[in-house]
Amino acid sequence: MHDSTGKPVSTTAAQVMTRCAEDSYAGTASFGEIVGRLVALGAESYHADYRLPATTYYMPDGGTHTLALQVPEVSIPSAFDAAALQAVIRGAQRGEVKYPEFLQRSMAAGCIGYIVWIAGRHVAYFGRRGEVHIEPFPS
Repeated sequence: MHDSTGKPVSTTAAQVMTRCAEDSYAGTASFGEIVGRLVALGAESYHADYRLPATTYYMPDGGTHTLALQVPEVSIPSAFDAAALQAVIRGAQRGEVKYPEFLQRSMAAGCIGYIVWIAGRHVAYFGRRGEVHIEPFPS
C-alpha cells in the first residue's frame, strides 16, 4: 500500500519502514529501537491512524510510504481517557507492553491514532473529539 498523494520513498527506505512495522507487530523491537532505525534512515515523522487503518512515514524531501495498520477489533469510545493512555505508554516504556497490546489498550482509552515527531522528540496522541495528549520521548 503506497500513498499515491505523496512522492514515493526509495526502495531501501520502504524496506526499512516495512521491517519496522513487522518487528513492532511481532513485539521484537521496542519503540526506541524503531525510532533509532527511522532516525538512521532520516525519517521526519510517522502517523499511525487507527481508523483508516494505516501508518504513513514521512521523509524531509516529501517522500511518503504508507502501510496497512493491523489494528485489533476494538470499538474506540468517544471518551478520551488520558490516564489510561498514559498507563499503557508507561508500560510500553518499561518493556512490559508490546505493540499489539499497546494498540488494543490505547484504542480502548479513546485514542484514534498518533503522530511520532522524530525531530521534535515527542508523540501526539489524538482523541475522537480533538483531544491531544503530548508525550515527550523518554530521556
